[in-house]
Amino acid sequence: MKDQWYKNAIAYSLDVETFMDSDGNGIGDFQGLTHCLDHLAGLGITCLWLLPFYPSPNRDNGYDVMDYYNVDPRLGTLGDFVEFMYQARERGIRVMVDLVVNHTSNQHPWSQAAGADKNSKYRDYYVWTDKLPEHEVEPVFPDVERSVWEYDETSQAYYLHHFYKEQPDLNIANPAVQEEIYKIMGFWLELGVSGFRIDAAPFLITGIGIEGADEKCLQNFLSHMREFLSSRSIDAILLAEANVTPDKFSVYFGDGDRMDMLFNFLLNRHMFLALARQQAAPLIDGLKSIPKIPQIGQWLNFVRNHDELDLSGLASEELEEVFAAFAPEENMRSFGRGIRRRLPPMLEGNCHRIELTYSLMFSLPGTPMLRYGDEIGMGDDLSLEGRESVRTLMQWSDEPNGGFSTSPEKNLAKPTISQGNYGYTHVNVATEQRDPNSLMNWMERLIRIRKQCPEFGRGEWQILETDEPCVFAHCCEWQGRAAIAVHNLADRECIATIKTKKYKHLIELFCDRQYEPIEGELFSIPLSAYGYRWFRVNTMR
Repeated sequence: MKDQWYKNAIAYSLDVETFMDSDGNGIGDFQGLTHCLDHLAGLGITCLWLLPFYPSPNRDNGYDVMDYYNVDPRLGTLGDFVEFMYQARERGIRVMVDLVVNHTSNQHPWSQAAGADKNSKYRDYYVWTDKLPEHEVEPVFPDVERSVWEYDETSQAYYLHHFYKEQPDLNIANPAVQEEIYKIMGFWLELGVSGFRIDAAPFLITGIGIEGADEKCLQNFLSHMREFLSSRSIDAILLAEANVTPDKFSVYFGDGDRMDMLFNFLLNRHMFLALARQQAAPLIDGLKSIPKIPQIGQWLNFVRNHDELDLSGLASEELEEVFAAFAPEENMRSFGRGIRRRLPPMLEGNCHRIELTYSLMFSLPGTPMLRYGDEIGMGDDLSLEGRESVRTLMQWSDEPNGGFSTSPEKNLAKPTISQGNYGYTHVNVATEQRDPNSLMNWMERLIRIRKQCPEFGRGEWQILETDEPCVFAHCCEWQGRAAIAVHNLADRECIATIKTKKYKHLIELFCDRQYEPIEGELFSIPLSAYGYRWFRVNTMR
């Protein structure tokens, strides 16, 4: 039986380029990341998701891959990667890597050969047409690209690209391309990775522009990927980036024979709508709209990821509510559907509300994921374009460049935040490590308690009704044990009454302040403004 380790994992997402520079050239690298593993282990992280680190012209933050079998020379060597894997394993940290196979860079040898010679075997690795279709789909970046088709003068034909024109889409219906993908997976599995994050999974199986493509056959490729994975590793997993409607979830989970995990985009946007309204109803509606998934399946919950906060699934009036609360200025938004800010600035630095949000996310049914810098409350730089605003350098100390690098500032891979409330002189690992009341030390405690509550990751959940619209209360049960979490989303104190005969004798595990013990069958639970309380149900009495 497959070890479902991912259901009680603590995931952490990072970009090697922006995490730690070991040699003073201004670019983060694998040696620097290896030196920082003790920080991650001390925090309690058990699984790292690494953004693309492959050779790339970096048109799209490394998602335009030139070589699937190597490390970008700026970030180190394959030897550095192997040493990093060894050191991570020694600390009990698994590693997942990005599998970017919807498209390649146009500088990839396959693309170069396909464009230069129509008779090349690589021609059918991509999707071509001599005539533009009558009905076009919208590009992923409509403010940058006008079409998903780009004319290639050398080939005198159009090629498909859902993302930037420098990233031609691969023809997944081609069995030769599928075989190439298996080889890529096999290579990194041999180097010890515990799975893959499938980038842009919906675009992988659309079949747009592919002559004779069968939708079911393309979807079955997800099953074949899983079958190959299982043949090479007993416990490696597939995590899909699939921001789709609930009726499409089954495409990715299958009958438990496709993806192991999906990012929970649906619940993420409902959580922010609930935070904006200071009411639990949107979050409850979001949870209830998620259909039952196979037992082996899991959701990956997050507050923010490396892109914008995508709110595209909300109704227009709901979208405006979230914008008004967290991105009131046009410069804080992106693509008309997202927010390009980190959480602390969105919440105006309110530490109680920041803690509430992470406490809520960590207790939601599924696996929690942090993004680098979340543990110290890093901010953003809205003077940078697009998604770059939330991709600034990790802040390690109050030394120049935030301790990220000894390089001159002009050589840094990305900007660092040096001014304002979120500048590295105020917000950094070294300073927060010394402060027992810092966000980082609070986050370490949160992670420690979450590991003691596997019910949240593995159990059956149910909403607990309360008499306070601002309070979200839920319970998760697993193997005869139960954990309860209660969160006050409002900026006022309240007493939430939860009537139940099923749960008795609650033991408090985690809370925002000291509260009196809860007794009886009619639970009256006091909560501070933005207060939170986690309980274990004592089954021994």
